[in-house]
Amino acid sequence: MRRLFQEQFLPISLEEAWSFFSNPRNLNEITPEDMVFKITSNPPSEMYPGLFVTYKIKPLLNIEFDWCTEITHVRDRQFFVDEQRKGPYSIWHHEHHFQEVDGGVLMTDILHYDIGKGPFGWIAGQLFVHKRVAEIFSYRTNKLQELFPSK
Repeated sequence: MRRLFQEQFLPISLEEAWSFFSNPRNLNEITPEDMVFKITSNPPSEMYPGLFVTYKIKPLLNIEFDWCTEITHVRDRQFFVDEQRKGPYSIWHHEHHFQEVDGGVLMTDILHYDIGKGPFGWIAGQLFVHKRVAEIFSYRTNKLQELFPSK
Protein backbone atom coordinates (compact mmCIF):
# COMPACT_ATOMS: atom_id res chain seq x y z
CA MET A 1 0.00 0.00 0.00
CA ARG A 2 1.21 3.52 -0.83
CA ARG A 3 0.80 6.65 1.25
CA LEU A 4 0.75 10.24 0.04
CA PHE A 5 0.92 13.09 2.56
CA GLN A 6 0.54 16.68 1.41
CA GLU A 7 -0.01 20.00 3.16
CA GLN A 8 -0.99 23.27 1.54
CA PHE A 9 -1.63 26.70 3.00
CA LEU A 10 -4.62 28.52 1.55
CA PRO A 11 -5.02 32.25 2.31
CA ILE A 12 -8.80 31.94 2.82
CA SER A 13 -11.11 31.53 5.77
CA LEU A 14 -11.99 28.14 7.16
CA GLU A 15 -15.59 28.73 6.03
CA GLU A 16 -14.47 29.42 2.44
CA ALA A 17 -12.25 26.34 2.39
CA TRP A 18 -14.95 24.10 3.80
CA SER A 19 -17.58 25.48 1.43
CA PHE A 20 -15.36 24.79 -1.59
CA PHE A 21 -14.02 21.35 -0.65
CA SER A 22 -17.19 19.91 0.88
CA ASN A 23 -19.05 20.50 -2.40
CA PRO A 24 -18.41 17.41 -4.58
CA ARG A 25 -19.18 19.44 -7.71
CA ASN A 26 -15.96 21.43 -7.24
CA LEU A 27 -13.78 18.35 -7.68
CA ASN A 28 -13.81 18.80 -11.45
CA GLU A 29 -12.27 22.25 -11.07
CA ILE A 30 -9.12 20.86 -9.38
CA THR A 31 -8.70 17.72 -11.52
CA PRO A 32 -6.35 17.73 -14.53
CA GLU A 33 -8.26 18.27 -17.77
CA ASP A 34 -6.63 15.29 -19.48
CA MET A 35 -8.38 12.98 -17.01
CA VAL A 36 -11.72 13.84 -18.67
CA PHE A 37 -13.42 13.84 -15.26
CA LYS A 38 -17.22 13.80 -15.33
CA ILE A 39 -19.60 13.41 -12.39
CA THR A 40 -22.40 11.05 -13.43
CA SER A 41 -24.52 11.28 -10.29
CA ASN A 42 -26.29 14.39 -9.02
CA PRO A 43 -24.60 15.11 -5.69
CA PRO A 44 -25.91 17.76 -3.32
CA SER A 45 -23.90 20.93 -2.79
CA GLU A 46 -22.63 19.68 0.58
CA MET A 47 -21.47 16.20 1.47
CA TYR A 48 -22.57 13.98 4.32
CA PRO A 49 -21.55 10.54 5.64
CA GLY A 50 -22.96 7.84 3.38
CA LEU A 51 -23.05 10.01 0.25
CA PHE A 52 -22.10 8.13 -2.93
CA VAL A 53 -20.71 10.12 -5.87
CA THR A 54 -20.15 8.46 -9.24
CA TYR A 55 -17.80 9.58 -12.01
CA LYS A 56 -16.38 8.64 -15.35
CA ILE A 57 -12.66 9.30 -15.40
CA LYS A 58 -9.63 8.59 -17.61
CA PRO A 59 -6.74 8.56 -15.13
CA LEU A 60 -4.19 6.72 -17.31
CA LEU A 61 -3.57 5.97 -20.96
CA ASN A 62 -6.97 7.44 -21.93
CA ILE A 63 -8.71 4.34 -20.51
CA GLU A 64 -12.12 5.21 -19.09
CA PHE A 65 -13.15 3.92 -15.66
CA ASP A 66 -16.35 4.12 -13.71
CA TRP A 67 -15.47 5.39 -10.26
CA CYS A 68 -17.69 5.50 -7.21
CA THR A 69 -16.66 7.07 -3.92
CA GLU A 70 -18.43 7.08 -0.62
CA ILE A 71 -18.04 9.89 1.87
CA THR A 72 -17.53 7.82 5.01
CA HIS A 73 -16.75 10.43 7.66
CA VAL A 74 -17.45 14.15 8.02
CA ARG A 75 -16.62 16.45 10.90
CA ASP A 76 -17.87 19.91 9.94
CA ARG A 77 -15.04 22.32 9.10
CA GLN A 78 -12.42 19.82 10.30
CA PHE A 79 -12.18 16.82 7.97
CA PHE A 80 -13.90 14.40 5.65
CA VAL A 81 -12.94 11.03 4.20
CA ASP A 82 -13.73 9.61 0.78
CA GLU A 83 -13.24 5.94 -0.04
CA GLN A 84 -13.46 4.30 -3.44
CA ARG A 85 -16.24 1.74 -3.69
CA LYS A 86 -15.76 1.01 -7.41
CA GLY A 87 -12.83 1.93 -9.60
CA PRO A 88 -9.26 1.14 -10.58
CA TYR A 89 -7.80 0.76 -7.07
CA SER A 90 -8.21 -2.08 -4.62
CA ILE A 91 -7.92 0.52 -1.83
CA TRP A 92 -8.44 4.28 -1.99
CA HIS A 93 -8.82 6.03 1.36
CA HIS A 94 -8.44 9.82 1.15
CA GLU A 95 -8.56 12.03 4.25
CA HIS A 96 -9.02 15.80 3.81
CA HIS A 97 -8.15 17.84 6.92
CA PHE A 98 -8.63 21.58 7.47
CA GLN A 99 -7.05 23.61 10.25
CA GLU A 100 -7.49 27.33 10.76
CA VAL A 101 -4.09 28.99 11.08
CA ASP A 102 -2.87 32.57 11.13
CA GLY A 103 -3.86 34.14 7.81
CA GLY A 104 -5.77 31.18 6.39
CA VAL A 105 -6.18 27.43 6.41
CA LEU A 106 -3.72 24.56 6.46
CA MET A 107 -5.18 21.81 4.30
CA THR A 108 -3.74 18.33 4.74
CA ASP A 109 -4.33 15.35 2.47
CA ILE A 110 -3.54 11.83 3.60
CA LEU A 111 -4.08 9.25 0.89
CA HIS A 112 -3.64 5.50 1.25
CA TYR A 113 -4.05 3.56 -1.97
CA ASP A 114 -3.23 0.19 -3.45
CA ILE A 115 -3.55 -0.95 -7.02
CA GLY A 116 -3.82 -4.64 -6.19
CA LYS A 117 -3.87 -7.07 -9.12
CA GLY A 118 -0.71 -8.94 -8.08
CA PRO A 119 2.48 -8.59 -10.12
CA PHE A 120 0.68 -6.70 -12.90
CA GLY A 121 -0.50 -4.10 -10.38
CA TRP A 122 2.99 -3.76 -8.94
CA ILE A 123 4.47 -3.22 -12.42
CA ALA A 124 1.73 -0.74 -13.37
CA GLY A 125 2.36 1.12 -10.13
CA GLN A 126 6.08 1.39 -10.76
CA LEU A 127 5.67 2.41 -14.40
CA PHE A 128 2.63 4.70 -14.30
CA VAL A 129 0.30 4.87 -11.35
CA HIS A 130 2.46 6.26 -8.52
CA LYS A 131 3.80 8.97 -10.82
CA ARG A 132 0.29 9.82 -12.02
CA VAL A 133 -1.09 10.11 -8.48
CA ALA A 134 1.76 12.50 -7.63
CA GLU A 135 1.04 14.52 -10.80
CA ILE A 136 -2.66 14.81 -9.92
CA PHE A 137 -1.87 16.20 -6.48
CA SER A 138 0.78 18.54 -7.92
CA TYR A 139 -1.76 19.84 -10.44
CA ARG A 140 -4.25 20.36 -7.63
CA THR A 141 -1.71 22.32 -5.58
CA ASN A 142 -1.02 24.65 -8.51
CA LYS A 143 -4.71 25.02 -9.37
CA LEU A 144 -5.57 25.91 -5.77
CA GLN A 145 -2.84 28.58 -5.79
CA GLU A 146 -4.54 30.03 -8.89
CA LEU A 147 -8.02 29.86 -7.39
CA PHE A 148 -6.97 31.22 -3.99
CA PRO A 149 -3.96 33.49 -4.56
CA SER A 150 -2.12 35.17 -1.69
CA LYS A 151 -3.54 38.60 -1.03
